[in-house]
Amino acid sequence: MRHLLLGAIALSALSAPALAGNQLVNGSFEDGFNGWTLGGTSDDGFPPVVISYNNSDGYPTGAFGEPIPIDNAVSPSPDAAGTHGAYFVADEAHPQTLSQLVSIVNGLEYEFGFDVYVPFNGSHNPNDATFSAVVGGDNFATFAASDLTPGTWLHYQATGFATGTGMVSFDFDFNSFGIPAKDFVIDKVYFGTPGVPEPASWALMLGGFGMVGGAMRSRRRMAVRFA
Repeated sequence: MRHLLLGAIALSALSAPALAGNQLVNGSFEDGFNGWTLGGTSDDGFPPVVISYNNSDGYPTGAFGEPIPIDNAVSPSPDAAGTHGAYFVADEAHPQTLSQLVSIVNGLEYEFGFDVYVPFNGSHNPNDATFSAVVGGDNFATFAASDLTPGTWLHYQATGFATGTGMVSFDFDFNSFGIPAKDFVIDKVYFGTPGVPEPASWALMLGGFGMVGGAMRSRRRMAVRFA
């Protein structure tokens, strides 16, 4: 089984250079779920869907009437937010999954992450939901909807050096715990090698961690390897 070694965790919202490129296909879901594999089950029959932003449609083209704003989180993703995001809304998912394979090369540094949003209407539902991001079998982000501020795009990120060469899986797991449950929208998923920071970005890095607007980045240093 392929694994990652977790490192220290820190919180930041520093602006960062875009990656040299995104190994993930369709990381902003502008082409539906093309390039991704859906899996898992739910007792209520609501699969993940791709919705468009700033519309008042019901499911499956919108978030049950709530216009979701375009992703504005600070992120090094090379992909623009575009006009669509992936919506996880099932009330009894156990779990529903979304995955895609990426390649790693021994000795190279990689950066990977995504943005997440909790809709206001879902946040008022009594039952919680959780979301996890896993690369190569190890978790780099896990949170409950009840722990996040609704109506705010947040960014989660991890970096690490590969100590093996081959393919690893980038996976999302969504669990929800009763009718009705809370929900999530994700966007700007990425995996790639870091670009060279601009001078202003170096100054911010040297100055330490901070906040920019309403975006928050959760950074983890990881060692990407085969085991």
